[in-house]
Amino acid sequence: MLRKWITVGAVTIATAALGAAALVAVPADAASTPRTVLMSGSRLVSIRQSLHHHPSSALGAAYSRLKKDADAALKTGPWAVTDKSQKPPSGDRHDYYSQAPYWWPGPQGCPYVQRDGERNPDVDKISDHAERDAAWTAIRDLALAWFYTGNAKYAQRAELDARVWFLNRATRMNPNMTFAQTIPCDTSVRGTGIIEASETLPQLLDGLAVLDSGAPGWTSADRNGMRAWLTSFLGWLRNSPQGTDETAAKNNHGTYKDLLDSSIAFYIGQTSLAKSIVNGAKAGRIDTQIEADGRQPLELARTRSWHYSNFNATALCQLAATGERLGVDLWGYTNPKGGSIRKAVDFLIPAAEHGRSAWSTQEIDSFDQTLAKYPLHAAAEHKDSKAAAAVPKVPSPSGGDMWLLEPAC
Repeated sequence: MLRKWITVGAVTIATAALGAAALVAVPADAASTPRTVLMSGSRLVSIRQSLHHHPSSALGAAYSRLKKDADAALKTGPWAVTDKSQKPPSGDRHDYYSQAPYWWPGPQGCPYVQRDGERNPDVDKISDHAERDAAWTAIRDLALAWFYTGNAKYAQRAELDARVWFLNRATRMNPNMTFAQTIPCDTSVRGTGIIEASETLPQLLDGLAVLDSGAPGWTSADRNGMRAWLTSFLGWLRNSPQGTDETAAKNNHGTYKDLLDSSIAFYIGQTSLAKSIVNGAKAGRIDTQIEADGRQPLELARTRSWHYSNFNATALCQLAATGERLGVDLWGYTNPKGGSIRKAVDFLIPAAEHGRSAWSTQEIDSFDQTLAKYPLHAAAEHKDSKAAAAVPKVPSPSGGDMWLLEPAC
Protein backbone atom coordinates (compact mmCIF):
# COMPACT_ATOMS: atom_id res chain seq x y z
CA MET A 1 0.00 0.00 0.00
CA LEU A 2 1.29 3.45 -0.90
CA ARG A 3 1.91 5.69 2.07
CA LYS A 4 2.88 9.29 2.54
CA TRP A 5 4.10 11.03 5.66
CA ILE A 6 2.48 14.24 6.83
CA THR A 7 3.72 16.40 9.66
CA VAL A 8 1.23 18.52 11.63
CA GLY A 9 2.60 20.45 14.56
CA ALA A 10 4.76 18.03 16.49
CA VAL A 11 3.04 14.93 15.15
CA THR A 12 4.22 12.90 12.17
CA ILE A 13 2.00 10.03 11.08
CA ALA A 14 1.58 7.79 8.09
CA THR A 15 -1.53 8.09 5.99
CA ALA A 16 -2.76 5.84 3.23
CA ALA A 17 -3.25 7.35 -0.17
CA LEU A 18 -6.90 6.71 -1.04
CA GLY A 19 -7.12 8.35 -4.43
CA ALA A 20 -9.25 11.49 -4.39
CA ALA A 21 -9.99 10.97 -0.71
CA ALA A 22 -6.39 11.29 0.50
CA LEU A 23 -6.39 11.68 4.26
CA VAL A 24 -5.23 14.63 6.31
CA ALA A 25 -3.22 14.03 9.47
CA VAL A 26 -4.98 14.53 12.77
CA PRO A 27 -3.56 17.37 14.87
CA ALA A 28 -2.09 16.67 18.28
CA ASP A 29 -4.82 18.60 20.10
CA ALA A 30 -7.57 16.37 18.67
CA ALA A 31 -6.56 13.31 20.66
CA SER A 32 -9.15 13.29 23.44
CA THR A 33 -11.88 10.67 23.40
CA PRO A 34 -15.35 12.16 22.76
CA ARG A 35 -18.11 11.37 25.26
CA THR A 36 -20.55 10.36 22.55
CA VAL A 37 -24.05 8.99 23.10
CA LEU A 38 -24.86 6.54 20.29
CA MET A 39 -21.37 5.75 19.05
CA SER A 40 -18.53 4.63 21.30
CA GLY A 41 -16.01 7.44 21.66
CA SER A 42 -13.11 5.05 22.12
CA ARG A 43 -14.17 3.23 18.99
CA LEU A 44 -14.15 6.46 17.03
CA VAL A 45 -10.56 7.01 18.14
CA SER A 46 -9.69 3.48 16.96
CA ILE A 47 -11.38 4.09 13.62
CA ARG A 48 -9.39 7.29 13.20
CA GLN A 49 -6.20 5.38 13.85
CA SER A 50 -7.20 2.75 11.29
CA LEU A 51 -7.95 5.42 8.72
CA HIS A 52 -4.49 6.84 9.05
CA HIS A 53 -2.56 3.60 9.26
CA HIS A 54 -4.39 0.55 7.86
CA PRO A 55 -7.59 1.59 6.09
CA SER A 56 -9.54 -1.15 4.34
CA SER A 57 -11.22 -0.45 1.03
CA ALA A 58 -14.64 -0.46 2.74
CA LEU A 59 -13.47 2.02 5.37
CA GLY A 60 -11.93 4.18 2.68
CA ALA A 61 -15.22 4.18 0.75
CA ALA A 62 -17.16 5.25 3.85
CA TYR A 63 -14.61 7.97 4.51
CA SER A 64 -14.98 9.26 0.94
CA ARG A 65 -18.75 9.45 1.40
CA LEU A 66 -18.47 11.34 4.69
CA LYS A 67 -16.02 13.80 3.17
CA LYS A 68 -18.33 14.32 0.18
CA ASP A 69 -21.27 15.07 2.49
CA ALA A 70 -19.17 17.36 4.67
CA ASP A 71 -17.81 19.23 1.63
CA ALA A 72 -21.39 19.76 0.47
CA ALA A 73 -22.34 21.04 3.93
CA LEU A 74 -19.57 23.64 3.69
CA LYS A 75 -21.45 25.23 0.80
CA THR A 76 -24.97 25.27 2.26
CA GLY A 77 -26.62 26.84 5.28
CA PRO A 78 -26.37 28.05 7.91
CA TRP A 79 -30.01 27.43 8.67
CA ALA A 80 -32.20 29.15 11.26
CA VAL A 81 -35.60 28.48 12.74
CA THR A 82 -36.32 32.14 12.04
CA ASP A 83 -36.00 31.60 8.27
CA LYS A 84 -39.65 30.61 7.90
CA SER A 85 -42.15 33.11 6.51
CA GLN A 86 -45.04 31.83 8.63
CA LYS A 87 -45.49 32.62 12.29
CA PRO A 88 -46.47 29.84 14.70
CA PRO A 89 -49.56 30.35 16.87
CA SER A 90 -47.36 32.05 19.49
CA GLY A 91 -46.39 34.73 16.98
CA ASP A 92 -42.71 34.07 17.74
CA ARG A 93 -40.60 32.82 14.79
CA HIS A 94 -38.08 31.46 17.30
CA ASP A 95 -40.61 28.74 18.12
CA TYR A 96 -40.23 25.63 15.98
CA TYR A 97 -43.27 25.14 13.74
CA SER A 98 -44.38 22.27 11.50
CA GLN A 99 -47.54 20.58 10.24
CA ALA A 100 -48.59 16.98 10.87
CA PRO A 101 -47.71 15.07 7.69
CA TYR A 102 -50.59 12.57 7.52
CA TRP A 103 -53.49 14.99 8.03
CA TRP A 104 -55.53 16.31 5.10
CA PRO A 105 -58.41 18.75 4.63
CA GLY A 106 -61.80 17.14 5.18
CA PRO A 107 -64.79 17.46 2.80
CA GLN A 108 -65.51 20.94 4.14
CA GLY A 109 -61.88 21.83 4.72
CA CYS A 110 -62.08 21.68 8.50
CA PRO A 111 -61.85 19.48 10.41
CA TYR A 112 -58.77 17.78 8.95
CA VAL A 113 -58.81 13.97 8.66
CA GLN A 114 -55.96 11.50 9.10
CA ARG A 115 -54.75 9.38 6.18
CA ASP A 116 -52.08 7.20 7.72
CA GLY A 117 -48.90 6.96 5.68
CA GLU A 118 -50.05 9.46 3.05
CA ARG A 119 -47.95 12.61 3.29
CA ASN A 120 -49.70 15.93 2.66
CA PRO A 121 -47.36 18.06 0.47
CA ASP A 122 -48.64 21.20 2.20
CA VAL A 123 -46.35 20.39 5.13
CA ASP A 124 -43.39 21.50 3.02
CA LYS A 125 -44.66 25.08 2.96
CA ILE A 126 -43.25 25.54 6.46
CA SER A 127 -39.47 25.37 6.26
CA ASP A 128 -38.56 24.41 9.85
CA HIS A 129 -38.79 20.63 9.35
CA ALA A 130 -36.45 20.52 6.35
CA GLU A 131 -34.03 23.15 7.68
CA ARG A 132 -33.78 21.50 11.11
CA ASP A 133 -32.98 18.18 9.49
CA ALA A 134 -30.39 19.76 7.21
CA ALA A 135 -28.74 21.76 10.01
CA TRP A 136 -28.56 18.97 12.56
CA THR A 137 -27.27 16.47 9.99
CA ALA A 138 -24.65 18.93 8.77
CA ILE A 139 -23.37 19.63 12.28
CA ARG A 140 -22.82 15.93 12.90
CA ASP A 141 -21.24 15.23 9.50
CA LEU A 142 -18.95 18.24 9.71
CA ALA A 143 -17.86 17.40 13.26
CA LEU A 144 -17.01 13.84 12.26
CA ALA A 145 -15.18 15.07 9.17
CA TRP A 146 -13.02 17.29 11.39
CA PHE A 147 -12.43 14.44 13.84
CA TYR A 148 -11.27 12.06 11.11
CA THR A 149 -9.32 14.53 8.96
CA GLY A 150 -8.07 17.18 11.37
CA ASN A 151 -9.11 19.86 8.87
CA ALA A 152 -10.27 22.87 10.90
CA LYS A 153 -12.61 24.13 8.18
CA TYR A 154 -15.07 21.34 8.98
CA ALA A 155 -15.13 22.14 12.70
CA GLN A 156 -15.51 25.84 12.04
CA ARG A 157 -18.52 25.31 9.82
CA ALA A 158 -20.14 22.88 12.29
CA GLU A 159 -19.65 25.50 15.00
CA LEU A 160 -21.25 28.20 12.86
CA ASP A 161 -24.25 26.00 12.10
CA ALA A 162 -24.70 25.15 15.80
CA ARG A 163 -24.43 28.76 16.92
CA VAL A 164 -26.96 29.97 14.35
CA TRP A 165 -29.56 27.30 15.17
CA PHE A 166 -29.14 27.14 18.94
CA LEU A 167 -27.15 30.04 20.42
CA ASN A 168 -27.27 33.36 18.56
CA ARG A 169 -29.93 35.60 20.05
CA ALA A 170 -31.25 36.75 16.67
CA THR A 171 -31.68 33.28 15.18
CA ARG A 172 -31.81 30.69 17.99
CA MET A 173 -34.61 28.17 18.34
CA ASN A 174 -36.58 28.40 21.56
CA PRO A 175 -36.06 25.14 23.51
CA ASN A 176 -39.52 23.68 22.95
CA MET A 177 -41.53 21.94 20.25
CA THR A 178 -44.95 23.16 21.32
CA PHE A 179 -45.99 23.81 17.73
CA ALA A 180 -44.43 20.77 16.03
CA GLN A 181 -46.79 18.78 13.80
CA THR A 182 -49.77 21.05 14.36
CA ILE A 183 -53.07 20.13 12.68
CA PRO A 184 -54.91 22.99 10.97
CA CYS A 185 -58.25 23.79 12.63
CA ASP A 186 -57.22 21.80 15.73
CA THR A 187 -55.90 23.38 18.93
CA SER A 188 -55.71 20.22 21.05
CA VAL A 189 -52.44 19.39 22.83
CA ARG A 190 -50.51 16.64 21.08
CA GLY A 191 -46.94 15.47 21.58
CA THR A 192 -46.46 13.59 18.32
CA GLY A 193 -44.42 16.38 16.75
CA ILE A 194 -41.61 15.83 19.24
CA ILE A 195 -40.52 12.88 17.10
CA GLU A 196 -39.06 15.40 14.66
CA ALA A 197 -36.39 15.99 17.31
CA SER A 198 -36.33 12.46 18.71
CA GLU A 199 -35.15 10.80 15.52
CA THR A 200 -32.28 13.22 14.82
CA LEU A 201 -31.14 15.06 17.96
CA PRO A 202 -29.37 12.02 19.52
CA GLN A 203 -27.16 11.88 16.42
CA LEU A 204 -26.55 15.62 16.69
CA LEU A 205 -25.41 15.06 20.29
CA ASP A 206 -22.68 12.77 18.98
CA GLY A 207 -21.54 15.61 16.75
CA LEU A 208 -21.51 18.03 19.67
CA ALA A 209 -19.55 15.54 21.78
CA VAL A 210 -16.97 15.32 19.00
CA LEU A 211 -16.66 19.12 18.94
CA ASP A 212 -16.32 19.07 22.73
CA SER A 213 -13.31 16.76 22.39
CA GLY A 214 -11.07 19.60 21.23
CA ALA A 215 -12.37 21.17 18.03
CA PRO A 216 -10.56 24.43 17.20
CA GLY A 217 -12.80 27.42 17.83
CA TRP A 218 -15.38 25.55 19.92
CA THR A 219 -15.21 27.54 23.14
CA SER A 220 -16.31 26.96 26.71
CA ALA A 221 -19.03 29.54 26.07
CA ASP A 222 -20.29 27.41 23.16
CA ARG A 223 -20.26 24.25 25.26
CA ASN A 224 -21.97 25.92 28.18
CA GLY A 225 -24.51 27.53 25.89
CA MET A 226 -25.42 24.21 24.31
CA ARG A 227 -25.73 22.53 27.71
CA ALA A 228 -27.96 25.34 28.94
CA TRP A 229 -30.17 25.04 25.84
CA LEU A 230 -30.40 21.27 26.17
CA THR A 231 -31.09 21.46 29.90
CA SER A 232 -33.99 23.82 29.24
CA PHE A 233 -35.25 21.62 26.40
CA LEU A 234 -35.10 18.50 28.57
CA GLY A 235 -37.09 20.28 31.25
CA TRP A 236 -39.75 21.10 28.66
CA LEU A 237 -39.71 17.51 27.36
CA ARG A 238 -40.21 16.09 30.86
CA ASN A 239 -42.83 18.54 32.14
CA SER A 240 -44.87 20.04 29.32
CA PRO A 241 -48.28 18.60 28.32
CA GLN A 242 -46.82 17.75 24.91
CA GLY A 243 -43.84 15.98 26.45
CA THR A 244 -45.89 13.88 28.86
CA ASP A 245 -48.30 13.00 26.05
CA GLU A 246 -45.44 11.70 23.90
CA THR A 247 -43.91 9.73 26.76
CA ALA A 248 -47.26 7.96 27.16
CA ALA A 249 -47.28 6.80 23.52
CA LYS A 250 -47.09 3.01 23.24
CA ASN A 251 -45.55 2.70 19.78
CA ASN A 252 -42.42 4.11 18.11
CA HIS A 253 -43.25 7.60 19.38
CA GLY A 254 -42.75 6.44 22.97
CA THR A 255 -39.53 4.60 22.12
CA TYR A 256 -38.05 7.64 20.42
CA LYS A 257 -39.16 9.87 23.31
CA ASP A 258 -37.25 7.64 25.74
CA LEU A 259 -34.26 7.84 23.41
CA LEU A 260 -34.46 11.62 23.21
CA ASP A 261 -34.79 12.17 26.95
CA SER A 262 -32.10 9.68 27.95
CA SER A 263 -29.58 10.85 25.35
CA ILE A 264 -29.93 14.50 26.37
CA ALA A 265 -29.74 13.57 30.06
CA PHE A 266 -26.57 11.59 29.42
CA TYR A 267 -24.97 14.39 27.40
CA ILE A 268 -25.62 17.09 29.99
CA GLY A 269 -24.46 14.88 32.87
CA GLN A 270 -27.80 13.83 34.38
CA THR A 271 -26.71 10.20 34.30
CA SER A 272 -29.08 8.94 37.00
CA LEU A 273 -32.08 10.19 35.04
CA ALA A 274 -30.68 8.75 31.80
CA LYS A 275 -30.10 5.36 33.41
CA SER A 276 -33.60 5.32 34.91
CA ILE A 277 -35.20 6.04 31.52
CA VAL A 278 -33.22 3.33 29.73
CA ASN A 279 -33.91 0.78 32.46
CA GLY A 280 -37.59 1.67 32.28
CA ALA A 281 -37.62 0.79 28.59
CA LYS A 282 -37.43 -2.90 29.48
CA ALA A 283 -40.96 -3.01 30.88
CA GLY A 284 -42.21 0.13 29.18
CA ARG A 285 -41.14 -0.64 25.61
CA ILE A 286 -39.65 -4.12 25.05
CA ASP A 287 -42.31 -5.90 27.15
CA THR A 288 -45.20 -4.16 25.43
CA GLN A 289 -43.93 -3.84 21.85
CA ILE A 290 -42.26 -7.14 20.89
CA GLU A 291 -43.82 -10.59 20.61
CA ALA A 292 -41.97 -13.88 21.12
CA ASP A 293 -41.29 -14.23 17.39
CA GLY A 294 -40.07 -10.64 17.06
CA ARG A 295 -43.23 -9.12 15.60
CA GLN A 296 -43.99 -5.53 16.61
CA PRO A 297 -47.81 -5.47 16.44
CA LEU A 298 -48.19 -1.72 16.95
CA GLU A 299 -45.97 -1.08 13.94
CA LEU A 300 -47.41 -3.90 11.83
CA ALA A 301 -50.83 -2.26 12.18
CA ARG A 302 -49.66 0.78 10.22
CA THR A 303 -50.16 1.27 6.49
CA ARG A 304 -46.37 1.46 6.22
CA SER A 305 -45.69 -1.57 8.38
CA TRP A 306 -42.24 -2.35 6.95
CA HIS A 307 -41.09 1.23 7.39
CA TYR A 308 -42.36 1.51 10.96
CA SER A 309 -41.11 -1.91 12.05
CA ASN A 310 -37.62 -0.84 11.00
CA PHE A 311 -38.15 2.64 12.42
CA ASN A 312 -38.95 1.34 15.89
CA ALA A 313 -36.20 -1.31 15.72
CA THR A 314 -33.75 1.49 14.96
CA ALA A 315 -34.94 3.47 17.99
CA LEU A 316 -34.56 0.40 20.19
CA CYS A 317 -31.02 -0.16 18.88
CA GLN A 318 -30.12 3.46 19.59
CA LEU A 319 -31.67 3.26 23.05
CA ALA A 320 -29.60 0.13 23.70
CA ALA A 321 -26.48 1.99 22.56
CA THR A 322 -27.25 4.78 25.03
CA GLY A 323 -27.69 2.09 27.66
CA GLU A 324 -24.21 0.78 26.95
CA ARG A 325 -22.77 4.15 27.98
CA LEU A 326 -24.72 3.80 31.25
CA GLY A 327 -24.08 0.15 32.09
CA VAL A 328 -27.60 -0.96 31.11
CA ASP A 329 -27.87 -4.02 28.85
CA LEU A 330 -30.98 -3.85 26.66
CA TRP A 331 -29.58 -6.23 24.06
CA GLY A 332 -29.45 -9.01 26.67
CA TYR A 333 -32.98 -8.42 27.96
CA THR A 334 -35.80 -10.83 27.07
CA ASN A 335 -39.38 -9.96 28.00
CA PRO A 336 -41.79 -12.40 29.69
CA LYS A 337 -43.23 -13.41 26.29
CA GLY A 338 -39.77 -14.24 24.93
CA GLY A 339 -39.44 -11.09 22.84
CA SER A 340 -36.26 -9.03 22.62
CA ILE A 341 -34.60 -6.37 20.49
CA ARG A 342 -32.57 -9.12 18.86
CA LYS A 343 -35.73 -11.01 17.86
CA ALA A 344 -37.33 -7.82 16.55
CA VAL A 345 -34.35 -7.35 14.26
CA ASP A 346 -34.26 -11.01 13.22
CA PHE A 347 -37.94 -10.80 12.23
CA LEU A 348 -36.91 -8.31 9.54
CA ILE A 349 -34.31 -10.54 7.91
CA PRO A 350 -36.42 -12.39 5.27
CA ALA A 351 -37.84 -9.17 3.82
CA ALA A 352 -34.52 -7.37 4.18
CA GLU A 353 -32.94 -10.06 2.01
CA HIS A 354 -35.78 -10.77 -0.43
CA GLY A 355 -38.00 -7.69 -0.51
CA ARG A 356 -41.74 -7.19 -0.51
CA SER A 357 -42.54 -10.80 -1.41
CA ALA A 358 -41.26 -11.88 2.00
CA TRP A 359 -43.34 -9.31 3.93
CA SER A 360 -46.95 -10.25 4.68
CA THR A 361 -48.42 -6.99 6.01
CA GLN A 362 -49.32 -3.72 4.34
CA GLU A 363 -46.66 -1.37 3.00
CA ILE A 364 -48.13 1.39 0.83
CA ASP A 365 -44.76 3.02 0.21
CA SER A 366 -41.87 1.76 -1.92
CA PHE A 367 -40.23 -1.23 -0.25
CA ASP A 368 -36.79 -0.14 0.95
CA GLN A 369 -34.82 -3.21 2.04
CA THR A 370 -31.91 -1.04 3.14
CA LEU A 371 -33.85 0.19 6.19
CA ALA A 372 -32.80 -2.96 8.05
CA LYS A 373 -29.07 -2.64 7.31
CA TYR A 374 -27.96 -0.78 10.44
CA PRO A 375 -30.17 -2.61 12.96
CA LEU A 376 -28.70 -5.82 11.51
CA HIS A 377 -25.18 -4.46 11.91
CA ALA A 378 -25.93 -3.58 15.52
CA ALA A 379 -27.49 -6.96 16.28
CA ALA A 380 -24.56 -8.75 14.64
CA GLU A 381 -22.17 -6.93 16.93
CA HIS A 382 -24.18 -8.21 19.89
CA LYS A 383 -23.68 -11.89 19.09
CA ASP A 384 -26.69 -12.37 16.80
CA SER A 385 -25.45 -14.95 14.29
CA LYS A 386 -28.58 -14.66 12.12
CA ALA A 387 -28.06 -10.93 11.75
CA ALA A 388 -24.35 -11.41 11.04
CA ALA A 389 -25.16 -13.80 8.22
CA ALA A 390 -27.77 -11.43 6.79
CA VAL A 391 -25.70 -8.22 6.72
CA PRO A 392 -23.80 -8.96 3.47
CA LYS A 393 -27.03 -10.13 1.79
CA VAL A 394 -28.97 -6.92 2.43
CA PRO A 395 -28.54 -3.98 0.04
CA SER A 396 -26.75 -0.92 1.38
CA PRO A 397 -28.33 2.55 1.38
CA SER A 398 -27.73 4.73 -1.66
CA GLY A 399 -24.94 6.55 0.16
CA GLY A 400 -23.14 3.31 0.90
CA ASP A 401 -22.64 1.31 4.09
CA MET A 402 -21.25 3.74 6.66
CA TRP A 403 -21.15 1.33 9.61
CA LEU A 404 -17.36 0.92 9.68
CA LEU A 405 -16.94 4.69 9.99
CA GLU A 406 -20.11 5.57 11.92
CA PRO A 407 -21.04 2.50 14.01
CA ALA A 408 -24.57 3.42 15.12
CA CYS A 409 -28.08 2.61 13.97
